[in-house]
Amino acid sequence: MGLVNVRCGPAGWAYPGWNGVVYPSGANSQFRPLEFLSRYFDVCEVNRTFYQSIRPEVARLWMAQVASNPRFLFTVKLGRRFTHERILDPAEIAAFKDGIRPLHRAKKLGCVLMQFPWTFRFTEENRDFLIRLRRWFHEFPLVVEMRHASWMREEAVGTLIDNHLGFCNIDQAAYTKAMPPTALLTSAVGYVRLHGRNPNDWEQEFGRGDEGTAARKPVARHDYLYSADELAAWRDRIGEISRLSTHTFVVANNDAGGKSVVNALQMAAMLGDGRRNAPGELIQRYPQALAQFQADYPVQRDLFVESERAVA
Repeated sequence: MGLVNVRCGPAGWAYPGWNGVVYPSGANSQFRPLEFLSRYFDVCEVNRTFYQSIRPEVARLWMAQVASNPRFLFTVKLGRRFTHERILDPAEIAAFKDGIRPLHRAKKLGCVLMQFPWTFRFTEENRDFLIRLRRWFHEFPLVVEMRHASWMREEAVGTLIDNHLGFCNIDQAAYTKAMPPTALLTSAVGYVRLHGRNPNDWEQEFGRGDEGTAARKPVARHDYLYSADELAAWRDRIGEISRLSTHTFVVANNDAGGKSVVNALQMAAMLGDGRRNAPGELIQRYPQALAQFQADYPVQRDLFVESERAVA
């Protein structure tokens, strides 16, 4: 299984655009995407909790769906109400905790990811808010994703270490003061997120505004396929992080066209995962990237094959 403390997987699983690409064509109402992905991966990042809290029974249902893979863990994104809107309402916080507590009690919660926007720079005010947030959710293992490079300062990194907050190492499009690629570990939990490097994805994130966007052609979010060389650079960083971590999670967030699944499969193989099965439709769409994988179920041969070179 490669590095035993490293788990690779995609961010989210409820994407309609994955039908017939990642998920089998013509799947019936009994098909369970999460159960399907747990055949190939040992972690999935929960996106849903970023937008709304879940009920405890939903968490229990998810655990039942991945029960066939005992290594499987979830990472959960903290709600944007807390990280972006900075609303620390006790009732909302309690509801969020109640929803994910079954995962934590069953030891299926890898960590809670606190994702902050690029505008959340290292200032005294933001540092104090981060510490307040950490105290509200103290019972869970916490990791922070900072997109502004000011959080690379020694004092900022020290704040994370002192408060037992993990550091999320990210890959994103280059921009002024954007967080560069790193291999930092500030708690027992290591985390890497691969967002893709499509600059069109990041215009709003980096504060370029919406000026002139009405005339632009819509661009799919997270539309980027990493090359093998780009992934290899992260393989080396992940190896460095994992040497001292209890768990290291590697999450691909470039979901457009199922690219996150492609890159998560590739990265897992690079890190020593011996599994070489992949969804059949995905292999047909990305035959070069997934050349070392084989389909674990038969597929039709007349599916559209996307040009990997064009989307890389």
